[in-house]
Amino acid sequence: MTTADTTGDDTTGDSAAHPRFAEALRALGLDDPPPRVRRFPDATRTAAEAAAAIGCELSQICKSLVFAADGEPVLVLMDGASRVDPERVRAELGATKVTRASADVVRETTGYAIGGVPPFGHRTRSRVLADRSLLVHDTVWAAAGTPYTVFPMAPRELIAHAGATVADVRERSS
Repeated sequence: MTTADTTGDDTTGDSAAHPRFAEALRALGLDDPPPRVRRFPDATRTAAEAAAAIGCELSQICKSLVFAADGEPVLVLMDGASRVDPERVRAELGATKVTRASADVVRETTGYAIGGVPPFGHRTRSRVLADRSLLVHDTVWAAAGTPYTVFPMAPRELIAHAGATVADVRERSS
């Protein structure tokens, strides 16, 4: 795993992560050595805020977005520079209808608030799709369970730990 420079006004280590996410890292055997979880004094709720705080490209941020496919939650991992196309998610899943999940459903399903949802370590297991665009980078950064924390990981490793299926669900540019 490659990491970016971790100098600056932040703290590192899995203790900076949300306790549920830190436990998920341990359960997956990712605590020796742990990913370098970075905590920032200001929230990094959006991909743009996270990229600015880390000093990486927007597309190196891995957004964890929850949708409802025929009423069932599905997690979509998307690069920070792109948007999810719900129609492509619907087609990939063979669902009738796909909509953005409400904040309550996100918290109930994952155990985390919007802006801090990590790609794995959720309260309940749901289907996970990862957009192929994440694979163009050596390292991506994802939320570590809070709007103030992120961690780096190789995309293939992150996708494997999330139990994700790689798909093309990014909104096409016009």
